[in-house]
Amino acid sequence: MHESAGPVGLGAATTPSRGTLDELDLALVNALQMAPRAPWAQLARPLGVDAATLSRRWSRLRDSGEAWVTCYASPSQVTYGALALIEVSCVPQAREALAGRLARHPQAMSVELVAGSCDLLLTVATATMSLMSGYVLALGRIEAVTATRTHLVQHVHRDGSEWRMDSLSRDQRRDLAETEDGGAHTAVAATLTPEDRVLLRVLAEDGRRSVTSIAAELGRPESTVRRSLNSLLQGGRAVLRCDAAHLYAGWRSSATLWMSVPPAQLMAAGDELSRLRSTRMAASVSAEANLLSVVWLHALDDLGRYEVQAASRITSLRVRNRAVNLRWVKRMGRLLGDDGRSTGCVPVDPWHPIV
Repeated sequence: MHESAGPVGLGAATTPSRGTLDELDLALVNALQMAPRAPWAQLARPLGVDAATLSRRWSRLRDSGEAWVTCYASPSQVTYGALALIEVSCVPQAREALAGRLARHPQAMSVELVAGSCDLLLTVATATMSLMSGYVLALGRIEAVTATRTHLVQHVHRDGSEWRMDSLSRDQRRDLAETEDGGAHTAVAATLTPEDRVLLRVLAEDGRRSVTSIAAELGRPESTVRRSLNSLLQGGRAVLRCDAAHLYAGWRSSATLWMSVPPAQLMAAGDELSRLRSTRMAASVSAEANLLSVVWLHALDDLGRYEVQAASRITSLRVRNRAVNLRWVKRMGRLLGDDGRSTGCVPVDPWHPIV
């Protein structure tokens, strides 16, 4: 199977740990979840600090790998059957090496070491179902892999980019709502062009990168890059996402739950699940367990409470399987260290050929 070029290093591996993020750090991440490319001057008033302080704070968080803004193709850009969660079982001694190898695949959005019925859990995106078929077949040819199980996504009820921390007051959120540039947009019929994909890969490494520096790297006029960027984001073809090292931000556990509901209730159940505070991502899938959620928790014992809450809102819901995260190796294109900080970037590329 194809191995991508080496990851883009971010220098986090050699940066000493600072402990947990403080209140301003968390507020800044929360603000950038709402408005990932907003100028610092626009964020200064809602956050109650000057623009220069915000710029310095963000530089420190980004350079240490404790927070980052990335970009990837929106779910509207992949066809049915081209987005999947894949359970992977492998020989025990190869687990860590295999996870590192798979994390360098451009099609692998996320790679987790998990506890449950499998060893690794992958979130994979390809441009077409035929590419997904090729990826799954190539995955099965890896010697260390002993079994795979693929769950094809039918509908994304909530994307991880829509999840927000709760570090801002209601007034701050209201002020930032007028600034928000990374929320839900209406996806248009147009698909990403090859030029768009190049821009997407640049933004994957740093979603706040300036138009001037992008134009210089790509050899394009700034006006052209600005128009392309606005079209890409406002047209809903790409998603900007601010993320943070989860352990530093207080989210010390996560899990993926596979559930089932009667088919007639699937869409309503997925939407209801999306409203739960701890639901990071929710999707309906084509399997006996036809609904799944990715849950972020402050502690592992919160998982039981989440299941009770979900069952109280969706009385027909039954939990069929659980994969509890042991360690993120890659999350939405970011390579992560043992402590959850970003150590590099392998941009997600659903169009990359399967080798």
